[in-house]
Amino acid sequence: MALSRDEMLALCNSFGKNSLMETLQIDFIDAGEDFLVAQMPVNSRVHQPMGLLHGGASVALAESVGSAASMLFINNQVSEVRGIEIAANHLKAKREGMVTGTARIIHKGRSIHLWEIKITDEKGDLISLCKLTNMVLPKRKA
Repeated sequence: MALSRDEMLALCNSFGKNSLMETLQIDFIDAGEDFLVAQMPVNSRVHQPMGLLHGGASVALAESVGSAASMLFINNQVSEVRGIEIAANHLKAKREGMVTGTARIIHKGRSIHLWEIKITDEKGDLISLCKLTNMVLPKRKA
C-alpha cells in the first residue's frame, strides 16, 4: 500500500521525536515518489564559533532527510535502514534564516540506497551538496 504525501510527511516527522532532529528543529515539508524535503532553521543552535551554519549541522540535515527517505521505500516491519557513508561539500556560508535539504534517489537497490541531497537557502542558492549511502538490513529483534 503506497502512502499519500501527507502520510509520508507525518511518518517522517514522527521519526524525529526525542532525537537530534528535534534538537535541530528539522521539519519534513514535501515528499514524492523519488524525493523527500526537510527544512532546518539557521540560528545560534546550529552555528559554529564564527557565527556560521556548522558543517556538521548541514550533514545532520542531509543524513536525516536521506535516511528518512530510505525508510519510505522499505517494509519497516521486516527491514531497517543504516547510513553507512556520507560525503559533503560545503559551498556557501549561511548565518541565519532557513535551509532546505532535498534528497533525490540515485540508486534504489534491495540492499543499498544512494541519495543526493542538495541543501539550499531561501533564494535557492546551493549551500552544501551531499551524497548518502544507506544499507537496508533485516530488522533486528528487540
